Amino acid sequence: MTTEDLLVHIEGIGWHSPGIPDWKGAIDALRGGAALPESGATRPAAAALPAQERRRAPDSVLLACDVAGQACAMAGRDAGNLPTVFVSAHGDIAISEALCSTLADDPLALSPTRFHNSVHNAPVGYWTVAAHCHAASSAVSAWRGSFAAGLLEASVQALAENTPVLFAAYDVAAQGPLGEVLQAAIPFGVALLLNPERAPHAVASLRVRHEARGAAPETPTAFAETTPVAGALPLFALLARAREGRVHLPNGSAGTLAIEVAA
Repeated sequence: MTTEDLLVHIEGIGWHSPGIPDWKGAIDALRGGAALPESGATRPAAAALPAQERRRAPDSVLLACDVAGQACAMAGRDAGNLPTVFVSAHGDIAISEALCSTLADDPLALSPTRFHNSVHNAPVGYWTVAAHCHAASSAVSAWRGSFAAGLLEASVQALAENTPVLFAAYDVAAQGPLGEVLQAAIPFGVALLLNPERAPHAVASLRVRHEARGAAPETPTAFAETTPVAGALPLFALLARAREGRVHLPNGSAGTLAIEVAA
């Protein structure tokens, strides 16, 4: 079983990974074919956030807002008018780990601020407040299929509402006992500004289709094994090389998301 093809166009791209703080740097690295660095992390700029918020925001918020802001800037779009779909497999695991440790050792010392920031939709909440955005916002999680689920959701929204949609996917590194269980060793985030209509400055076009029994997902690289969202690397490798092609990403327990890339 398959869904109908969904055709959307990319106007902007955001990227942040260890040692590579933007899409320009990612293009150079992905075109070169070398393994992406897993260390040398730089603090996300998250320029869309006010300075006071940047100082106190957790890593998940900084990462999500940084890549979302990059995509909007590249597209030349006002973030205040854009519906948003933010995706994370785990949310802020570092905060969840700290909360669990505090509950185990000293429950009365639990921080209300940390609890507030542990909520899965905290990053999209920070983003919409900072961007003065009153458009619809969604927070999606689907384990290793999180990127595919979010891209499908954003594509459907863009076409159903006939409006550009901002899509951001991110995960931070896990520490402690949670880090031993969950597949999240490094921080990584990407974003796409999707438009149902082709603009002159569009970067590429995507034809997206869910296949309940489709082709096997792409074999993950060593970097992709470090965090669930990095499973999207085959797609970004095509975008970096400005090549047409097709990739299959995990989307649900048995399905895949088929993505055709065209210039």
